[in-house]
Amino acid sequence: MSALYVLYRGPLASCNYDCPYCPFAKRVDSPATLREDRAALLRFADWVEATTDRRLSVLFTPWGEGLTRRWYRDTIVRLSHLAHVDRVAIQTNLAARTGWLGSADLGTAALWATYHPGQVSRSAFLSRCAELDALGARYSVGVVGLPAHLPEARALRALLPASVYLWVNAAEGYVYSADEEAAWTALDPRFGDSVRPHPSRGLPCHAGETAISVRGDGTVRRCHFVPDVIGNLYDGSWRAGLRPRACPNTICDCHIGYVHLKPLGLREVYGNGVMERIPLSTAPKS
Repeated sequence: MSALYVLYRGPLASCNYDCPYCPFAKRVDSPATLREDRAALLRFADWVEATTDRRLSVLFTPWGEGLTRRWYRDTIVRLSHLAHVDRVAIQTNLAARTGWLGSADLGTAALWATYHPGQVSRSAFLSRCAELDALGARYSVGVVGLPAHLPEARALRALLPASVYLWVNAAEGYVYSADEEAAWTALDPRFGDSVRPHPSRGLPCHAGETAISVRGDGTVRRCHFVPDVIGNLYDGSWRAGLRPRACPNTICDCHIGYVHLKPLGLREVYGNGVMERIPLSTAPKS
């Protein structure tokens, strides 16, 4: 059976940061929501452990910050040791300590980290990166490409190890001048993938064929950005729902979506680093 990319998002929506560009900034989940999220994640982890008939790669994409919750840390460690799991990764702001990764299989576990200037000092963020380096952990680092973030992004690039990929997400709704695009591209050679939405309607996509999006209740969709349900993880109906599909949306403008658009060929660019956003060959430090 072919490998399957699984993007999981449970009920968790709380975050310890207050980024002005995020609708979930400083949101606080109720104790009931946290209990629901923990139970949903443990159920999903049980499914991953039991689904041994194909290779799996898992990316946790919580609305909020997952690694401040022990059940996400424990689940990543648990899944990293499963022989049929090629990768388990999570999007994170790196606010939580990183020592727990020492218990994970670092050939499988990885982090997709974002630096948020104004929420954490550069030195504190780099200290977390140094912890990851000392552990030998695999991770990428990125920023949102707001004009005010450019000096910090340049400083971050200068201080990170050359082997760490620095990615840049185009700021939503911002129109970049040619000079601005060139400045960001000097930091992230793949910035062009993010700066303009990709026309996608009618184009073939891996989503719904070898990539799926899963909610906490087990609802399976082809991706986070297409609402049509193709089955449920826990009754097995998702299996019959897998097939080649064309994208029904006019555009695709988020990395976790367009990385699966077949005409873009980005799976070949990222190889086994799709889930943690690390290209097969990273650019040298500028």
